[in-house]
Amino acid sequence: MMNKKLKEMKNKVKFSGLVMAVMIFSVSLFADAADAQIAVKGETVYTMNGNAISNGVVLIRDGKIERVGSANRINIPSGYEVHEAKVVTPGLIDARSVVGLAGYYNQEHDQDQLETSSAVQPELRASDSYNAREFLVQYLREHGITTIQTGHGPGAVISGQMMIVKPIGSTVDEALIQDATMLSMTMGSGVRRNFSSPGTRSKAVAVLRQELIKAQDYSAKRAEGETNGTDLKSEVLADLIDGNITAMVYAQTAQDINTALRIQREFGFPMVLEGAAEAYLMIDEIKESGVPVIIHPTMARPGGEMKNVSFDTAAKLHEAGIPVAFQSGYEGYVPKTRVVRYEAGIAAANGLGMENALHALTVGAAEILGISDRVGTLERGKDADVAMFDGDPFEYLTNVQGVIINGEVVYKPE
Repeated sequence: MMNKKLKEMKNKVKFSGLVMAVMIFSVSLFADAADAQIAVKGETVYTMNGNAISNGVVLIRDGKIERVGSANRINIPSGYEVHEAKVVTPGLIDARSVVGLAGYYNQEHDQDQLETSSAVQPELRASDSYNAREFLVQYLREHGITTIQTGHGPGAVISGQMMIVKPIGSTVDEALIQDATMLSMTMGSGVRRNFSSPGTRSKAVAVLRQELIKAQDYSAKRAEGETNGTDLKSEVLADLIDGNITAMVYAQTAQDINTALRIQREFGFPMVLEGAAEAYLMIDEIKESGVPVIIHPTMARPGGEMKNVSFDTAAKLHEAGIPVAFQSGYEGYVPKTRVVRYEAGIAAANGLGMENALHALTVGAAEILGISDRVGTLERGKDADVAMFDGDPFEYLTNVQGVIINGEVVYKPE
């Protein structure tokens, strides 16, 4: 009996020792990760916070940018892991995607980008459907994209909430930057393809207007403490009315863009136009409204509401002083996503120019998404999100040489 007890005690001691060893090893690994020090050298470094730097250096410590400048002025301290590239930019930003909700396999089990049980569902959260392990998330990361606004696709009057993630981690919590960033809405004939009611444009707008009027009443009651927060739909729409969430309105034709601008003026909520294929016909109206545009994928197939797409729309909007960002958008066919640096490349070659296109893919997009305090430029204190290329980022033959997110090298081709 005594021998049995002694044996049990010895086993417990051994187990405790093993647990302690694992804990010490884990703490050591965490400390190494926390102390990560990286230097990125580039023949040209586009900080997007001033002029490009020839023969530049970006120093990274503990997930943040420590210093940026000319190699003539910055000595790389010993112990820093050094990476070199011809061109270095901030991590690129995809301002509107469905990646993580619309999956690579294009099968029913991985298609969560649009719920068709109701045409008005603002309570739906992208974070409840996002799959951080989805192959397309990795695919975009390997193209230098380090921040993505993703969520419910167009096609419903209100299809749900968007969120901003970084293409890292194995769970939504590890990837998430900000939840409930924008509310996806649709103006135009796209709604009737997915729902029997509402059918026409006027009916869809009437439904939306009715919901917004209800939201105004709910917002007033909420301010007086007369609600208990259990009506999810009303809570989200009241947040829209109160300016706590932004409407992202998919509108391609001039008539639908005009309708979106009128509704925004009527209710006064913050808004971003998405798509806007015929925005070049509404330049003055869009500029007067102060509404930015997340332009349609430049290489989208012309047809239907997008029959009048143009390669130079981004250039025209930029020339007019209208903030522009690029999107991968939604595709109804495999592989379910585009790559924004290629979409921006076409715009760059059609009047926008290289640096303006890069601005729209970095700090311009960050400003539209409200996260420019963290990403979009290479400057001290911001998240260490860096993309490295062996040439012009917008050339099809250019390769990504490395990608850093939060100070960690997440992609390095063999």
